[in-house]
Amino acid sequence: MDSIKDYVQKNKERFLNELIDLLKIPSVSADSAYSQDVIDTANAVKESLEKAGCDFVEICDTPGYPIVYGEKIIDPNLPTVLVYGHYDVQPPDPLELWTSPPFEPVIKKTDLHPDGAIFARGACDDKGQMYMHVKALEYMVQTNNLPCNVKFMIEGEEEVGSASLSWFVERNQEKLKNDVILISDTGMISNTQPSITTGLRGLSYVEVEVTGPNRDLHSGLYGGAVANPINILAKMIASLHDENNHITIPGFYDKVEELSTEERAEMAKAPFSLEAYKKSLDLNDIYGEKGYTTNERNSIRPTLDVNGIWGGYTGEGAKTVIASKAFAKISMRLVPNQDWHDITELFTKHFKSIAPSGVTVKVKPHHGGQGYVTPIDSIGYQAAAKAYNESFGVQPIPVRSGGSIPIVALFEKELKSKTILMGFGLDSDAIHSPNEHFGVFNYLKGIETIPLFYKYFVELSK
Repeated sequence: MDSIKDYVQKNKERFLNELIDLLKIPSVSADSAYSQDVIDTANAVKESLEKAGCDFVEICDTPGYPIVYGEKIIDPNLPTVLVYGHYDVQPPDPLELWTSPPFEPVIKKTDLHPDGAIFARGACDDKGQMYMHVKALEYMVQTNNLPCNVKFMIEGEEEVGSASLSWFVERNQEKLKNDVILISDTGMISNTQPSITTGLRGLSYVEVEVTGPNRDLHSGLYGGAVANPINILAKMIASLHDENNHITIPGFYDKVEELSTEERAEMAKAPFSLEAYKKSLDLNDIYGEKGYTTNERNSIRPTLDVNGIWGGYTGEGAKTVIASKAFAKISMRLVPNQDWHDITELFTKHFKSIAPSGVTVKVKPHHGGQGYVTPIDSIGYQAAAKAYNESFGVQPIPVRSGGSIPIVALFEKELKSKTILMGFGLDSDAIHSPNEHFGVFNYLKGIETIPLFYKYFVELSK
């Protein structure tokens, strides 16, 4: 496939302009004010798949936002690759922290991206990475290099839990039948050291409410005589970790997978500078569970973090009040073998048990998902490794991600397929944050690398 580099260079400006047009549409799935924009984006994705060479493309209605399905079947006897991506994006807030408007994409050079990076909401997560697959298909069709069948399933609710995706997958198993699932919604170590994500953490997300008196009270008249829900909540949250930052919920670690010394040694081969890590975050020291390195803490170990906490008076000036209620949102990142339903139940039972008698506690589960590990001896992983090695000239390193993509476990359960996570983003791309961006190099390199996966997957499947 030597012609892929020439094809990408010849069409570079068009590839960039097409992505920029897609990024201009504010497809924020979390905010109903953008609902028409989300629909418009689905239609734009449909059109792009048709132009790229799919023989059949449709907009599939769901209980929520639609799923774009496309396929190019060249021979039913050949392997089939199912490409998953999402066209919805995170809200752009806080807008004042963006250096350019989030839905007015611009290409700017940075230290890490001397060739430029596209700054826009969704540039990396996931419009840019999803669109690499569309352009890779275009190349393979135009040059008669498509070695197998391909299907696309691009959804519009990934950023809000993918509820409609599970509904769709359960009802369309024959349509989605495949030999391997390919996703680009993760990252790699650097532009000179590619990596393949082999593990994802699961997730349990809950909201807690602590209620004390039946109304807000004067802190002078009632202070010290009644339980203050904010004080109580703070103490309860603090008690969820011990002095070694070990989570104290009984049974929480019962099914945690303990990696061998050899596996941890392999993980440690990934390039990592602790000083650079601290500097990038303006930290003078790191923090976490005792006995584990930074990269182990954020990938192979479970966590519990407060994502938001509120109650009482938070406006300007002073108001001496004991709040009636206090709230917090808490996420637990889980490792393989930890079932998110079980963990949610363990958390709920424990959190209610540690509340003093002066308050009542409610725990509201929001959403969650299972962790996932793909074996490095699978045909899919080996094909991806060969593709990266040929494209970058460097053998990729298998890594586990601290993030969660709950639908990956769903795919294995419902479609009986392994998922290969071929990400081309960088940790510094600021996904979910102001000034999200995606390197021009990364975008074009993805288009170059993906067709090689198809080539090697078919060769190894024989």
